[in-house]
Amino acid sequence: MGYNIGNLKLKNRILLAPMLEPNDIAFRLLCKREGCGLTYTGMTSPLSKKKLNLEDKPALQLFGNSVKGIKNFMIKYEHSVSLWDFNLGCPSKLSKLSKHGAFMVEDLAKIEDILKIMKANTKHPVTIKIRKSKKAIEIVQLAERVGIDAVCIHARTVSQGYSGKVDYNFALKIKKESSLPIIFSGDVNENNIQNILLDFDFVMVGRSCIGNPNFFAIFLGGKDRVNFFDYLELAEKYELPFKQLKYQAMNFTKKNKNGKRLRKLLIGAKNVVDIRGIWDNNT
Repeated sequence: MGYNIGNLKLKNRILLAPMLEPNDIAFRLLCKREGCGLTYTGMTSPLSKKKLNLEDKPALQLFGNSVKGIKNFMIKYEHSVSLWDFNLGCPSKLSKLSKHGAFMVEDLAKIEDILKIMKANTKHPVTIKIRKSKKAIEIVQLAERVGIDAVCIHARTVSQGYSGKVDYNFALKIKKESSLPIIFSGDVNENNIQNILLDFDFVMVGRSCIGNPNFFAIFLGGKDRVNFFDYLELAEKYELPFKQLKYQAMNFTKKNKNGKRLRKLLIGAKNVVDIRGIWDNNT
């Protein structure tokens, strides 16, 4: 059975949320291997010169506060992605300083200009990710006018960040008042995901799958399971920096019975050989 966002057909409705630090190419590939319907990159500037690894054909999430660079960036990566997303939800201090993400929701004209440029330079679907705000309904209506293909709602306010309770009723209001497919994001876990899928078209999994790509297989009936060594193999293949490998090694300890001991040992790891030895000898 297929599920659609615009002209993109997906095999299921469970997506990997666009997290900045966890979503390197190795982690995304493992999530895809375990059944994730669509992987997302972390938010990316269209002015970035950094080489992107997009072998998983992800949704590529852009951020910024102007149309500068968007056309050329999208032309460059058009054939490497499955979908384009625009971030209107990041609550970080950097976003506040640069007036992008959740801090540009007051400037509807600028948002419209950006979304029109994005729609004009791709044959793939274009989506947006927003937060709970007084402008949320207006932004969704704008998205409908421009021809955006879906809206993701993280129903926390900017001031909440990633803490506090998600306003589920606000997300339901967005769903009720919009004709677009709505993707739910925020505190999705093994206990509530099935109920969320009853109310929304798609669901994004974020923190529940950090260090745990098997989250997708568990809910999608997959039989294979992956572990940190599968991640490490891919990370070395794509020459990810040691700092990233160590960060992910810490993440993968969270589902390990010796997790606390592993984390203590990993603090002192100086290279990949150290990390591999710690995992070999303690798992």
